[in-house]
Amino acid sequence: MPSSTAFQWLSLVGIIWLQSINGTNTNFPAYSSQLKQLLSISQFQLNNLAFASDAGKIFGFFSGMAAFYLPLWLVLMIGSTLGLIGYGVQYLLITNQISSLSYWHVFLLTVLAGNSICWINTVCYVITIRNFSSDHRQVAVGLTTSYQGLSAKIYTSIVGTVSGQNKAKTFLFLNSFLPLIVSLIAAPVVREIEAVTRPKHMSVGFVVMFVITIATGIYAVMSSLQFVSNKISPLSNLVGVLVFLLFPLLVPLSMKINALVGSWHKNREKQRVYHFTAEESHDIEERIENEVKEGEDSREVNQEVGIGIREEVGVKLMLRRIDFWLYFFVYLFGATLGLVFLNNLGQIAESRGYSGTSSLVSLSSSFGFFGRLMPSIGDYFYRGKFTISRPATMVALMAPTAGAFFLLLNKTHLALYVSTAIIGVCTGAITSISVSTTTELFGTKNFSVNHNVVVANIPVGSLLFGYLAAFVYHKGGHNEHGKCLGMECYRSTFVIWGSLCFFGTFLAFVLHVRTRKFYSHKL
Repeated sequence: MPSSTAFQWLSLVGIIWLQSINGTNTNFPAYSSQLKQLLSISQFQLNNLAFASDAGKIFGFFSGMAAFYLPLWLVLMIGSTLGLIGYGVQYLLITNQISSLSYWHVFLLTVLAGNSICWINTVCYVITIRNFSSDHRQVAVGLTTSYQGLSAKIYTSIVGTVSGQNKAKTFLFLNSFLPLIVSLIAAPVVREIEAVTRPKHMSVGFVVMFVITIATGIYAVMSSLQFVSNKISPLSNLVGVLVFLLFPLLVPLSMKINALVGSWHKNREKQRVYHFTAEESHDIEERIENEVKEGEDSREVNQEVGIGIREEVGVKLMLRRIDFWLYFFVYLFGATLGLVFLNNLGQIAESRGYSGTSSLVSLSSSFGFFGRLMPSIGDYFYRGKFTISRPATMVALMAPTAGAFFLLLNKTHLALYVSTAIIGVCTGAITSISVSTTTELFGTKNFSVNHNVVVANIPVGSLLFGYLAAFVYHKGGHNEHGKCLGMECYRSTFVIWGSLCFFGTFLAFVLHVRTRKFYSHKL
């Protein structure tokens, strides 16, 4: 097993690249309206496809079980191959390469494609958890997970560069092959590494990573704003995104250079050993031993102040816990509700007469990226100063999300932009902290299975909330092209979603009260 510090950070870069292209379901709103026309389906059938993508997560526990018994590189390749089949056959269908598929075949292919995301996610989570010690593990997971929020931005940037009017075909083609290509590139470096980084080097590495990630997010947000994107070419936008994705390589490169320089100095010291007496040599050895001992002590202290685990819980016991069901419904009325809104963003924008759907999807993706990153920044820079419970953080995030749904009752494009940004950032943040919440409440031993059970609420919410939106859309009236136009298409939906989100805020507060003793003990 490699023990190089550079390889430890290189594995993190590989995970960042995987997460960046793994959110293939997040670009669905950018081409859903066109797909609806190409397949000649109704709004209810289109909602079924959005649900199908999320329904793949119901079977996410298979990837968790596979991670116990199979090499992780094989789990990664299985995930990317499932995506190739799921999206690739759909691409062949809409390009008329095959014509014998029914709507329900397309539905099952979408389920398969949605499930592929779980396999890649599982590999990313497991490698990150194993490669970093407890005091940096949650920060590393949050940092890498944030890049999945950038997926829609990356895909829309590529499509904007290479595609004309047939965006649906290009999106499906990219969804098929891009994860497989990146998995082949990342597989050699995304592996378990013996963590050897000293505390000082670890801190410097994360600071540099945060600076790069924040700069990436700022570029993503600015280039998604319509008044900015109109002034730069799609190719320039894409090149900028790709350059920022290469910047994380600076960390492992600098670590490798530092190791080589240190090795060179050590060799020079060995060549000058004859200048020292045996007694002086003994003093040097003592100082080195003391430094090593101090380094080990500092690692032990750092691990003690890291994020704790209440207890190790198996999936059967977890399902019998009240805390699990509170957590389940908090996620359902928070992050899942936000994801359903983002899935319907194409139709929502179209019904309000807004034509810049791709720009809106890029905006939601960019703010979702920042939202996923925020908890990691807080964990890292304020660690040891104070601790806010994860459920309390969810309370703080779900309240503005509920307000954003009610803001959508305002018919202006500005309200649509602001609400999309708020829902994007809060949904991303809740998604990010859910990983650490699962490990803190139910342990790390069975994390790969437990967390896939938790996120199984996503297809449930996608079905319930998506059907509600489709029903209201259908009742809102249609023009000659079968589309609903006007505020009535989603007005009732926004009221119901906002009310459910407020209820979820209350449940998050209850969960906070129940787990308060655990977080107080950590302080």
